Amino acid sequence: MAGRLVERALPTRLGTSFRWLVAAVWATHLGDGLALAAGPLLVASQTHDPVLVALASLLQQLPLLLFALYAGVVADRVDRRLLVVTANLFRVAVLVVLTTTLVTGHVGVPVVLASMFLLGVGETFEQVTGNALAPMLVHHDDLGVANARLMAGVLVAGQLVGPPVGAYLFAVAAPVPFLGQAALVTLGAVLVGRVTGLSTAARSRQDGTASSTAPHGARTGRLRAEVAEGFRWLWHHAAVRTLALTILSFNVTFGAAWSVLVLYAIQRLHLGEVGYGLLTTSAAVGGLAGIACYGWISRRVSLANIMRVGLVIETLTHLALALTTTPWVAMGVFVVFGAHAFIWGTTSNVVRQRSVPTDFQGRVSAVYQIGVYGGMVVGGGIGGVVARTWGVTAPFWFAFAGSAAILAVIWGQLGHIAHDRAAAEQ
Repeated sequence: MAGRLVERALPTRLGTSFRWLVAAVWATHLGDGLALAAGPLLVASQTHDPVLVALASLLQQLPLLLFALYAGVVADRVDRRLLVVTANLFRVAVLVVLTTTLVTGHVGVPVVLASMFLLGVGETFEQVTGNALAPMLVHHDDLGVANARLMAGVLVAGQLVGPPVGAYLFAVAAPVPFLGQAALVTLGAVLVGRVTGLSTAARSRQDGTASSTAPHGARTGRLRAEVAEGFRWLWHHAAVRTLALTILSFNVTFGAAWSVLVLYAIQRLHLGEVGYGLLTTSAAVGGLAGIACYGWISRRVSLANIMRVGLVIETLTHLALALTTTPWVAMGVFVVFGAHAFIWGTTSNVVRQRSVPTDFQGRVSAVYQIGVYGGMVVGGGIGGVVARTWGVTAPFWFAFAGSAAILAVIWGQLGHIAHDRAAAEQ
């Protein structure tokens, strides 16, 4: 019975190494889920200054914007498995230091802020490189199933299980969730170390450009050249360029609406803290359902139509939330949106991984990460200004109008994006 369940969840054709990768993702994201709740609680326990609380969140996200492109270049130069292991062990070292200061009573706001930044640096290298591992392990026809299984770990371990457990452990004793995260991230590093059979990515690049004997100026110049090379490849590849711009623009509208979600829940839906939590849980439940159905959907619906339907759902989500004042209606909308979000995320990963050559996967993954987070940062700023000026539902109207306009412009291009194979065949 157990064997049949494993085979259904992780078919043998995906390979033993991919199973190790999935196990690593589940372990790592469970640890990160503990910190998702415990991190803000730790900051709040040290200061009630809203500027410092916001700064802690910013410092954990800032490294992605600062170092993602560099991480992408490194991922395209070296053994990606080793880089993921190294990035995770670096995070473990930071967590050990943070936990030590908590146990000894020497923790303070500077220590917490520095830890958030350094953890963000390690996570940037882990995320950018980890996104490039799956296409090196499985056939491109299986990338849909493979990405769905990886996304399941992000959702279940990182968003459903980890945060409530992390909050409980923090209430028991502040160091405990961070010790748990360190243990789970260490386990993730060990499991990634079991991965074998990765295809070789640009051997000449890895051997020729990472030489430690090159002068510093030459290495710096070469680094910039490789970043520029990645951008040029993406910009001259019409399908991948359109997908990147779609992700960036839709994250601006999404970020605008979601930036005031907690105020929307309290002022518009008249929900308390528990009700707000139920909204986010509803989205996670929808995402779990979407991932469970992804294989069935992808066998019956073209990737182009999956993308089109998903973006229509996202656009109508903003409209429905702008109109409703009923909590249960909003929760239903969140379930549908959650399913879309993870189906879309899986599909966009599949499309990108099929189109981008192996030796560009790291850099293109970095550009996408910047697009996701950069779009949300810009959107968040817009959402705050719009809400202050016109009210808490205004960002949702902005998101609806903006998403509808973007969708009208790119509708015809989605078919070309989803069926592009030119790069994959190079």
